[in-house]
Formats: sequence, structure tokens, C-alpha cells
Amino acid sequence: MDDFTAKRLADLAAQSDRAGRFTFSDFLNEAEQSTYTQMQRELSYAGVTLWGGREDADRVMLRFGSADALGYEEAFPIACVEIAPAQEKFAEAVTHRDILGALMHLGIERGTLGDILLDGKTAYLLCKTDIAEYICRELDRVRHTTVQCRIIPEFPPALAARTEPRSVQIASERLDAVIAKLFHISRGDCLTLFHAKKVFLNGAVTESGSHAVKPGDRVSVRGYGKFRYTGVTGTTKKGNLIAGVEIYI
Repeated sequence: MDDFTAKRLADLAAQSDRAGRFTFSDFLNEAEQSTYTQMQRELSYAGVTLWGGREDADRVMLRFGSADALGYEEAFPIACVEIAPAQEKFAEAVTHRDILGALMHLGIERGTLGDILLDGKTAYLLCKTDIAEYICRELDRVRHTTVQCRIIPEFPPALAARTEPRSVQIASERLDAVIAKLFHISRGDCLTLFHAKKVFLNGAVTESGSHAVKPGDRVSVRGYGKFRYTGVTGTTKKGNLIAGVEIYI
């Protein structure tokens, strides 16, 4: 558990409860979300909601406080910024890393930024509301491409999380067996990923490759990808299991 993140979340929960108002965290990465998962029971008194601006967001905010307890509602302070080339004909293809690098160059803290998704040469950024206008005003170039930014009402529904169905043959429904087969890595290398705390199951870091996965479980492996396990669909003649997954693309 990250002690700094744990203290910050505990403070936000206490502030919400003490002042009778909603409080919000920064955007949390997977490791920080795992810290929250480990603290979930002790923070539940404050009422916690998670949202990242879109379904299946990788980076999410926590909101402490509930409308029932506080007597009012408050939306998450999340804005969506469209980052488009000024002249698409002459624009180069950019990556997630390119967009993030340009934002970091402006001195923007990572915790104020959520997911970044690309649609062709246009990027869509989820960020804190109070930083959105600054980004629109100051971000005018990504690598060699001149860009124009504008705040749009919502994240484009057409860019919702997209998945691709896959089938894997496994000896058992152990988490390490599914990961090894899906990403074509050895069980030894898979074990290294667990020890390095690079495997997340339903938002929580796990070091146990022997955990039995269940339909609906979401798994993220840093450096490889993310998938949802959908369950056993059959068996092979040799008795191996045929399992389905939906891999995020």
C-alpha cells in the first residue's frame, strides 16, 4: 500500500464527513486505485463513488460524500478536451505518449489528467475542470503538429471502451495460466510480473498467480494490456479448458 496515497484518501474522507460537503481526489492510476481497494472498508463511512469521465476508464477520481447524506448532488469536476490538428492534411500521427509529453511540458501535474484516447489524428483528453481552459489556451503543438483544443460537452460515446473477443486454451482457471496463454509469455516471466506488482485484478494489485478467475473479472497487466475474463466455453480433446476473454483494444 502506498502510504502517501492512503493518507491523502483518508484526509479527503474525513474532510467530507466533517464539513458536510463533497471532496474529490486527483485522477488515480492503477496502483493508487489498488491502495483505495485495500482501504475501501475503512473509507466506506464517507460514501465513495468512482468515475473517470467514461465507462471502463483506466484513471478514475474518487468522490467522498453521498447525495443522501449531504442533501445535494455535485458532479465530478471532469472536462473533456478535444485536441485536433489545425490542418489534418499536414498532420502527423501522434501517440498517447506524444500527447502526454506535450501536456507535461506545460508543467501540468499528472494527477490532473485522466484518460487520453486517440481517434485518428484527433485526441480526446479527460482532465480536471479547472485545468481544461489552461490546456485549451496553452497547448498549440504536439511534436511537429500544430493543434487546436476545445472543451466539448462529453466524451464521445463512439470512443467507448472497445474489446475484441479471444479464446485461449488453459489447463486451469488460474490467473497466471490465463495471462501466460493470452500474452504468450512463459509461466516464469509471468511470475516475475506478479512479484513486481504489475498485475491488477478488479483494480487491486495481486501477487497471487494461483487465484481462480471468475467470469466478469477485469485483469490489467502493465506492459501487456487489459482484459475481461468471460469464462469457460468448452474443453479440448486433451481435456484442456477453452476460455473466453475480451481484450481491450
